[in-house]
Amino acid sequence: MILSIIAAVLFLDQSSKFLISRNLFLHQSIPVIRGVFHLSLVHNRGAAFGMLKNQLWLFILASVSAVILASFGLKSGKRPRIYRVSLALILAGAIGNLIDRVSCGYVIDFLDFRVWPVFNLADSAITIGAVLLGYQVLTKNPGPKTQDPGPRT
Repeated sequence: MILSIIAAVLFLDQSSKFLISRNLFLHQSIPVIRGVFHLSLVHNRGAAFGMLKNQLWLFILASVSAVILASFGLKSGKRPRIYRVSLALILAGAIGNLIDRVSCGYVIDFLDFRVWPVFNLADSAITIGAVLLGYQVLTKNPGPKTQDPGPRT
C-alpha cells in the first residue's frame, strides 16, 4: 500500500506539472472558478511562500535529507498505518519537488486559490503528510498508566 501511495502521488504530481507547463505560459492564469481558484504557472525558486529564493543547493540538500529520513522511518520496524501513510506522502512530495529542482532549477507551482501562495500536488502531499504525522504523534497512546501507590509510610 505504501509503495502505491508514493507511486500515485509522484505520477499525479509530475504529470500535472508536465501538462500545466505544456499548456500555460509562465505567469499565465486561467480561472477555473473566477476569483476563487485559478491554474497559474509559477516557477518557484524558493521554499514555501517563495522564501530564500535562489538557494537551489540548500533546497536540494534539504529534499535529499527529507527523502532519506522518511525512507528510514518507513523501514524502521512496525509502525501504525497513519504513521506510514504520512511518511509516504511526505516522501512522495519531497521526491516530486526534488525532481523539479534537479531537472529545472525551480519547482513548478500551479494551484492558485488567490488567498494563498501558488502551490502544487507535491506540496499538498507534504502538508497532508505532516498534518497526519503531527496528529499521530500528538494522539499516540502512551501505553498503560501505572497507579500512584501514594505516599510511603
